Amino acid sequence: MKNKDNIRFSRRNFIKTSALASGGLLIGFNFLTACKESAQPPVDISKLNFNDFNAFIKIADNGYVTIFSPNPEIGQGVKTSMPMIIAEELDVPWEHVSVQQGVLDTENYQRQVAGGSQSIRFGWDALRQTGATAKQMLVNAAAANWVVDTTSCTASNGVIKNNSGETLGYGDVVNEAALMEVPENVTLKSPKDYKIIGKDAINVDMDAIITGKPLFGLDYTAEGMKYVSVARPPAFGQKINSYDATEAKTVKGVNDVIQFGDKIAVLASSTWAAMKGKKALKIDWANDGDLESSSDHNNELNKILDSNKLDVRREDGNVEKAFAEADKIIERTYESPFLPHNCMEPMNFYANVTDSKVHLVGPIQTPAGTARRIANLIDRNEEDIHLEMTRMGGGFGRRLYGDFALEAAEISNITKRPVKVIFSREDDMAAGIYRPAIKYRIKASIKDGEITGYHLKEAAINSNMYGLIPNFFPAGAIANYKVETGNYQSNITTGAWRAPYTNFLAFAEQSFFDQLAEELKMDPIQLRLDLLSNVEDGKDPSIEYSAKRMTDTIKLVADKSHWGKNNNDTYQGFAAYYSHNTHVAEVVDISIKNGIPMVEKVTVAVDCGIVVNPTGAKNQIEGGVIDGIGHAMYGDFSFENGKPQDVNFNTYRLIKMKETPIVETYFVENELSPTGLGEPGLPPAGGALANAIKAATGQVLTKQPFIKELNKRKTDLSV
Repeated sequence: MKNKDNIRFSRRNFIKTSALASGGLLIGFNFLTACKESAQPPVDISKLNFNDFNAFIKIADNGYVTIFSPNPEIGQGVKTSMPMIIAEELDVPWEHVSVQQGVLDTENYQRQVAGGSQSIRFGWDALRQTGATAKQMLVNAAAANWVVDTTSCTASNGVIKNNSGETLGYGDVVNEAALMEVPENVTLKSPKDYKIIGKDAINVDMDAIITGKPLFGLDYTAEGMKYVSVARPPAFGQKINSYDATEAKTVKGVNDVIQFGDKIAVLASSTWAAMKGKKALKIDWANDGDLESSSDHNNELNKILDSNKLDVRREDGNVEKAFAEADKIIERTYESPFLPHNCMEPMNFYANVTDSKVHLVGPIQTPAGTARRIANLIDRNEEDIHLEMTRMGGGFGRRLYGDFALEAAEISNITKRPVKVIFSREDDMAAGIYRPAIKYRIKASIKDGEITGYHLKEAAINSNMYGLIPNFFPAGAIANYKVETGNYQSNITTGAWRAPYTNFLAFAEQSFFDQLAEELKMDPIQLRLDLLSNVEDGKDPSIEYSAKRMTDTIKLVADKSHWGKNNNDTYQGFAAYYSHNTHVAEVVDISIKNGIPMVEKVTVAVDCGIVVNPTGAKNQIEGGVIDGIGHAMYGDFSFENGKPQDVNFNTYRLIKMKETPIVETYFVENELSPTGLGEPGLPPAGGALANAIKAATGQVLTKQPFIKELNKRKTDLSV
């Protein structure tokens, strides 16, 4: 096949590159919001890499298109939805598109991250520009071929047409397009003209997933690779005193045993041999710090809540005066435990450290940051590191941290072998990183039938809510409003867990608002709507949410759930919450069976702007709701003398298939830019469930997991 011209386009440069061996055209676009000013184009076309501010399009002679998806795929669907945005503006049939996962490029591009539900939000404009620019260049090439004005040409479904009725496919002009000047301004589609965005699309990996193709990190293998199982301290606050690997080295398949830091790695020819070898190790662990217990944490968090030396995160009006003048003060304290992430696919990573390069492959939410940490750890240049992202069997924040990737790189660097570190389920649950245990104390004042003051205190292990959260609802809705935080520093490692902080705070606040509604003898939904009416969008730029969008979302869920109109055997609970730039309202319907609440249905209304892929969007909401209900109801995790008390699913309770409800999702229709969906469905779920349980049983729940409180009530009633 003859060589084809290939080009890499930018708003700042127009550079011809090498030919593709397979034919066709590779087009890439770097926009100022993502591309570093000093970025230079790679010399070898095979090394082009992509992120969510940048996309590369490969157009074959037959007009079929390959789109490289830039961001890590953890089940949130970006490998499908991000290419959909490009394909829409490129105006090619979705069935003519194939998608490939991009790899990390730390030299030219930024923000290849799966976190904060921000991939689509940040990539929206640049991805549209990418597709539209490529389309315009193809149109310009066709116009030049016909010797007509470009304004007389249109493109649709991969075909360009002129006023005379002549047509050319994208593949017919792809080489000429490579020589065209990059247009500075292109016209983006109106949402009313979308053919792909807003239509259901099947996950691009679906066939590979259901047929068992090697997509996930655990599937990856390489020639000469050794499997590694790592022995880590069994308790936080311990380190290695000494160890004996004699028996471990006799296990068939074990190749080597090494110590690195306070860990011991067993290298073997199979996963089973590595894990068996680890069990044969004889290790003497010594105390090297505090061996903390959950009872200690409980006492420390209470001390923080009782303290007057907290950090003020937001303060409006005069809360102390409102409480002093109140007719009544309502106060509640809400408690949540640590939680592990429990990804279906345990942590794993491949590393091959050689003198020429560092080859990394695996499931990671933060490839750039992880590569940078590995470079520092083994004293290598970042340019030496090549990192490939695999699909992930769940992330939920756990794979933001990359500790497992650092272990793999360090072991490979020491042994000079390609290795793959694999966690067992016990490793996964016992090694950290956890959702921190948190307590919230909320106090509100009532005067003349109105809420006049609101004071929220947060006491957390290791860290506190990020800076935007104090500006979420009810900020701005109550004149006298104060948020304070404090933390207890623990040696138990904690970090982000799906919808950090709001995953529990939403339950606490939304449950508390139902208590206020009961005190004021108001419908819970009407109370929220009345408070939102106090907020004028845009008046206070620090307010994160939109009162109008939240109001519309609440009204939609009230309508679709038939709020207040269900039969006597069904009890309803409501919650609404804004997080990750998205407004969500939920109504939980429950029935009581054998004295225990059973969730029958959850109705969800969402304002996330334009919905790129409705099927994927609904999957995200349904997953978040079930995750939120399951962990609020059952999730419990504790420590005794630094040691986790649960290390597998025989004792750690998750929601079961038979306990999962029907989830009906409705989207507020508008033409606003898309916002996040991976996390916002989770926070309101616990609050709506707690409020439904209160409606059914009269029991106010203030501690997670709810099942403990419900079982206690059931026992008390039977006595």
